[in-house]
Amino acid sequence: MEIHPFGPDDTAALAAWTDLVNVIAQVDAPWERAMTTARAEARWRHGWDGEPGTPYLARVGDRVVGWAANSTSEYDNLHLAWLDLGVHPDHRRQGHGSTLLAAMEAEARRAGRTSVVIDAWESEAADGFAKVHGLDRKSAEINRRQFLAEIDWATLDRRYDEALPHAADYVLERRFGPTPDEGLEELAVMASAINDAPTDDLDCEDEVFNGERMRAYETAVDAHGDDLYRVVARHVPTGELAAHTVVAVSRTEPAWGGQHDTSVTRAHRGHRLGVLLKADMLRWLRDAAPALRTIDTWNAESNDRMIEVNEVLAYRVMGRVWAYQRPLG
Repeated sequence: MEIHPFGPDDTAALAAWTDLVNVIAQVDAPWERAMTTARAEARWRHGWDGEPGTPYLARVGDRVVGWAANSTSEYDNLHLAWLDLGVHPDHRRQGHGSTLLAAMEAEARRAGRTSVVIDAWESEAADGFAKVHGLDRKSAEINRRQFLAEIDWATLDRRYDEALPHAADYVLERRFGPTPDEGLEELAVMASAINDAPTDDLDCEDEVFNGERMRAYETAVDAHGDDLYRVVARHVPTGELAAHTVVAVSRTEPAWGGQHDTSVTRAHRGHRLGVLLKADMLRWLRDAAPALRTIDTWNAESNDRMIEVNEVLAYRVMGRVWAYQRPLG
């Protein structure tokens, strides 16, 4: 098996990778949105927030049998490498996954990383692979999907009205598109509240946010072909940003949306801002993005507070992903 890196300008490799991940998803997670080469190019050029990983394709002869990627950050968690790995369903149980994992671990060592994390949709095969390679289960994330046609708008309005008296000192602001430069640092302070979300048993540090990283994130969203909708809660007495929720809606596939960050800063919790923000976002999207049909979200399974909010909004569980970790010897 030959393993070679590729980049966002390699159109043939991007097409091969796109085809491969779609075939894999049909077996492992058939509910997932299909990948496109345009989104693939954006992923490997911009990543989530300006730090794209390095992807690799694995071939046996002229057949693409698998892929892997190695991602690291220079903002935080300098000990970690986040690995991705996938093997074509027709070529599994032939050692290709083990070979790819060894290659990615070698890359992580060369980058000075001392621990690796890899995740996979829940399955006996994934657990077995992890056990063989000394990777321990560390956390679980749940993928939920909201179907907007199923929203009970009367119940949503009632929940909003019930929460409103608890947030009398706050005002909601709707923001579309990129944040003005002068607002990025303020936004970064608020985004740091995501560090209070549970990470279970993962050996990881808090993420570090600044204006540069927030701009890189918004640039990446746009490059993926998405419009950015953000609702923020501002504390009127102090003028502080207290909370926000963010949804990205595809411009090319407008039925698809993704829930990104929802967080409330520690000093402003207990005012039902999460319910208010998400309810207001849905009201906004109903008018501003009428073709939108579904919104996907991810939460740590142990994040009871956010799961409670999502269940109020009628999200359905689609699947569970386990994160596995081990130190590099």
